[in-house]
Amino acid sequence: MATQQPRKKLGEILVEQGVLKQEEVSRALEIQKHEGGLIGEILIRHKMVTEEDIVIALATQFGYPYLPVESFSINPEAVKLVPPQWACKFRFIPVDKIANFLTVVMADPSDDEAIRQIEQVTGCRVQAFLGTVTEIENAIRRQYKISTAQMQVGNDEKVKMTLRNVSEQNPGRDQDR
Repeated sequence: MATQQPRKKLGEILVEQGVLKQEEVSRALEIQKHEGGLIGEILIRHKMVTEEDIVIALATQFGYPYLPVESFSINPEAVKLVPPQWACKFRFIPVDKIANFLTVVMADPSDDEAIRQIEQVTGCRVQAFLGTVTEIENAIRRQYKISTAQMQVGNDEKVKMTLRNVSEQNPGRDQDR
């Protein structure tokens, strides 16, 4: 039986992509030792990278395709299939429907339970892409014509970083901890 290659760490990927220098990763890891938290959130908070840089690196790390929502024309018919409270709850935006397939951009495409529930509600097979939380939330506000306050109703915990659940539930697959 072949052993699985260890997953590259987020910082390593960002260095390979030319987004960060190793010294910046080291500095962020020092901050993480003192403050805790996810390395991606630290890098964004300290303005070393953008949210999109992190999402692209996470897409590489976890193997999910990335779709920048703001550069995609959203099909209103796809949006009609999903109630706004579901889009807010699971932090996703439906972007297209072809035959029985619904394409969605999600903050956490590894959330199998969310995908299963979306499939039940829509009666479609879901094809999930990774996107930034900011772009997804902006698209939800635009497509459903709701305010930021309305998006928070019923959401006790806001997703701050994509693939947070994967990282926290699978420490061996975590970012740079």
